[in-house]
Amino acid sequence: MQQDELRSLLTAITADRVALIERHEAGARVVGHYDFNNAYQYVIAREETHLSWLRSALEELGAPMPPAASEIAVPQLTKPGKGGEAATYNGILEDDVRHLAAFVEHWRPRVATVTHARHRTMLGVVLGESVEHQRLFEQAASGLEDVIGRRTVGAERVGAVLPTRWQE
Repeated sequence: MQQDELRSLLTAITADRVALIERHEAGARVVGHYDFNNAYQYVIAREETHLSWLRSALEELGAPMPPAASEIAVPQLTKPGKGGEAATYNGILEDDVRHLAAFVEHWRPRVATVTHARHRTMLGVVLGESVEHQRLFEQAASGLEDVIGRRTVGAERVGAVLPTRWQE
């Protein structure tokens, strides 16, 4: 793979990754269920790491950080309910599953063609962790609340996450 091809591939996958993280940030503002929101926070933190790796790879090749490839809208909540009810967020979580699956399906064959070992390995980790994120959202969509960890025995989840971090 020539350097121009590698630059083009890294730019395109980065643009798709930026679109996904922006979608997950938007989803986290809507999903008020405490445990599911924690899953979003975990996924976003890992995606920020992925973007730092991709940014470094692009800088090495003299390419700028691209904007998001597209805007991925957050589906409307179809089942009104209290902010903490798990079933309220199924549509959003299932949408995340679909987008992550499409990302991996689209990029896996192209990543396999990368001849630069360090970049191929880095991209493989990005894709592998995307599959793991897909699994977290699948579990949440199925109603499993202990996606990131288990609560202390007997401790109930109380309340929900607010859509904005600070309120005056």
